[in-house]
Amino acid sequence: MAVSNNHKEKLEFIEETTKNTDQVQAKVLSEILSRNAETEYLKRYNMEGATDRETFKARIPIVAYEDLKPDIQRIAEGDKSPILAADPISEFLTSSGTSAGERKLMPTIEAELDRRQLLYSLLMPVMNLYVPDLDKGKGLYFYFIKSETKTPGGLVARPVLTSYYKSNHFKHRPFDPYNVITSPTAAILCTDSFQSMYVQMLCGLIYRAEVLRIGAVFASGLLRAIRFLQLHWRDLARDIETGTLNKEITDASVRESVKDVLIPNPDLAKFISDECSVENWAGIITRIWPHTKYLDVIVTGAMAQYIPTLEYYSGGLPMTCTMYASSECYFGLNLKPMCKPEEVTYTIMPNMCYCEFIPIEESYGKVTGSLVDLADVEVGKEYELVITTYSGLCRYRVGDVLLVTSFHNAAPQFRFIRRKNCLLSIDSDKTDESELQKGVERAAELIKSYGAGIVEYTSRTDTTTIPGHYVIYWELLVKEGGRWPEKEVFDKCCLEMEEELNSVYRQGRASDIIGPLEIRVLRSGAFEELMDYAISRGASINQYKAPRCVSFPPIIELLDSRVVSTHFSQGKPQWSSRRKDMK
Repeated sequence: MAVSNNHKEKLEFIEETTKNTDQVQAKVLSEILSRNAETEYLKRYNMEGATDRETFKARIPIVAYEDLKPDIQRIAEGDKSPILAADPISEFLTSSGTSAGERKLMPTIEAELDRRQLLYSLLMPVMNLYVPDLDKGKGLYFYFIKSETKTPGGLVARPVLTSYYKSNHFKHRPFDPYNVITSPTAAILCTDSFQSMYVQMLCGLIYRAEVLRIGAVFASGLLRAIRFLQLHWRDLARDIETGTLNKEITDASVRESVKDVLIPNPDLAKFISDECSVENWAGIITRIWPHTKYLDVIVTGAMAQYIPTLEYYSGGLPMTCTMYASSECYFGLNLKPMCKPEEVTYTIMPNMCYCEFIPIEESYGKVTGSLVDLADVEVGKEYELVITTYSGLCRYRVGDVLLVTSFHNAAPQFRFIRRKNCLLSIDSDKTDESELQKGVERAAELIKSYGAGIVEYTSRTDTTTIPGHYVIYWELLVKEGGRWPEKEVFDKCCLEMEEELNSVYRQGRASDIIGPLEIRVLRSGAFEELMDYAISRGASINQYKAPRCVSFPPIIELLDSRVVSTHFSQGKPQWSSRRKDMK
């Protein structure tokens, strides 16, 4: 396969960097400690200009966000002294805002944009090894920004993707035939999510014959775009037929961005109307965009539940997860992007930040053992990620649990397992996101024969009953020709979920410390309403993920008002004090 000179250089960079993982990591840490030697934070722990790993590990504590919050608050309030980083803090990057807690503010510096851009520049050279001729067409990507806020000290606070899309790196990016997208920049930068989505979808339809790949940041974002098309295809078809833009699009720059591409096309309008007016939307993506080679969306972790729905709408197109990143730092990329979703692994690029790892069995409570370096992790073991960044985060616990699957040269490859957290607890039981996901997947098998699947779910504990119990909210999709499962089937789903949960939970059920699990089935569109509510309160449409656990009373009230049926476990899950159960 032909490789351009630019792509060849990028691939050689990946090889060279991953062959020298430990040396690159040592250099990165030395650079960070040298640059930030005069910061208040490093002086607080008597680093005295030292740049070696031994001194660093001996003197700098392992911290979580709450430990750094007083320093971050000072920066947010306008303190410009070098507290965490020697370089000026250019802005705050906010977390996705979908957890139960408040949004985190992650300080960043201007140079981090260059590092993020470097990682982006590696994606297409790798993809081109597996999917040829991506320079012969366009990508239909649904990208969004949200309105930014300012801290009391005047620094901008916004999601990491909003920061990137509003940067010159993105707005004034040089032409690259491998990265041509259908969405006008003005539409991406429009803070009105309806106007932004409408024009991005409109341009995607206009360029339908040239689209080779379709994506969003998360799988849920792409499904939201499909739902938008279901609701608005008539208006979109009318615009294409007449060559005039919907009057609801009032943003002048957005209207200007489509004036040269929106010309009357009655044939295309009829095609869209014919495809979208039928009840059966199976394979709608490949029916409208027939040359699509893959979907570019994150379907790992909590996003895995969307895979069946995406397969339904896409006719089974491959799904690629290309990179691993967070608000704190961009980490690495998938060197085999066309692998199956359950086989996705990410290679952490050792030049992005300094990485350490807590063996998962030691990651609960206060960490006292020594941390493992990036080059020294072991295949088959799970670790919690700890990072030190150029922006001033030192030995910061990201909260991601990763499984080492293999090595690429000297760089380990990781599978994302879960966020390290506890979602549900009634007594001594602790159910995390991974366990809940497995329980939902197991129960979903019982409704598969009905042509039904789980579109979305969340959970909470209900302690108004004695004993308290888990409540799981489901929204279903019943395919054409399918039927709604009977009440008895849903009751069995409750018990099936319980059978998948950990032994502490099942012991609690056996001894009536925990009440029967409850499933509340919601009417169609309930989770879209939940997303609209979250966005209205400041969540980023790009980074939004339905919360796996809810506790905020207005959200519980919204969900409970959309319930169409309730079901309880009619038995108790298996548990025995003699059962050697390590689940």
